[in-house]
Amino acid sequence: MPPILPPQDGYLLLDPAKFPASFAGDVDPDTAAFMADAQVPWGVGAPEGRISEAAWKSKPSWYLLTTQDRMIPPPAQRFMSKRAGSVVAEVAGSHAIYVSQPDAVAAIVEKAAREARVPQHA
Repeated sequence: MPPILPPQDGYLLLDPAKFPASFAGDVDPDTAAFMADAQVPWGVGAPEGRISEAAWKSKPSWYLLTTQDRMIPPPAQRFMSKRAGSVVAEVAGSHAIYVSQPDAVAAIVEKAAREARVPQHA
């Protein structure tokens, strides 16, 4: 379970002491500590948020699966990416892959840009 602290004034935060290990396990310790201190709270309703139509049901998607993620377990990521029909790339990394391995993030974004089909307007 992610180390989410009890709600305070309608907002949630991750426990700063547990943040580095759970969110940014492969990030430089000083950077992970800064991230823990700089995190922005999110509303208590965010995890239950509903949308009217999931974009992945009608649009192509790409997913960077992080195998050392302690926020969203890899089996849950596999389920979500398979359900969405995503093109998947797996990387050994934490939830903060965008900090620890920006090249892996850039690579899947570039792949999506190359492979995405944009409808031609008449």
